[in-house]
Amino acid sequence: MKYTVRKKQNNSKMCFVCGLENDFGLKASFYETENGELVALVTPTEQHQSYPGRMHGGVAAAILDETIGRAVDHGKKEPLWWVTLELTTKFRKPIPLGEELRIVARVVRDGKRFFEGSGEILLPNGEVAVSAQGKYMKVPFEKITAAEMTDSDWFYKDDPGDPEKIEIPSTHQ
Repeated sequence: MKYTVRKKQNNSKMCFVCGLENDFGLKASFYETENGELVALVTPTEQHQSYPGRMHGGVAAAILDETIGRAVDHGKKEPLWWVTLELTTKFRKPIPLGEELRIVARVVRDGKRFFEGSGEILLPNGEVAVSAQGKYMKVPFEKITAAEMTDSDWFYKDDPGDPEKIEIPSTHQ
């Protein structure tokens, strides 16, 4: 089913998952959809491989972790900051390189200080390659790092290729 994109989330400069200037990063884009899910679009390259032609499992876990964590921001004007407490992954199918993947996530429980979410990496044919569940703690940014974050570190970047709608197979959960 195709869902309308309501908002594109910010990218960063050097984050491994969303950093647009990280030469080895995934350069993921994150989109809030009308059905309440967050979708990341990623095309892994040879820099993200384990066995030839396959994405490394640790990289798969990283993109799921980031997407599930970011799902708590869906519909909010300002981002919440968080740290991962627990991430459980289930690897089902190998992930090819050079093909666009959809990573779909949602919050399943949201409390004052903690939240939980789930997500899946979908192959181009809609099959679930990896699924995950995570637990996160909401933390003020200044308690995560002593480094400052400027507008050049965390920013919105409009791209003419950004989708207006994203197809999400109904079999992904």
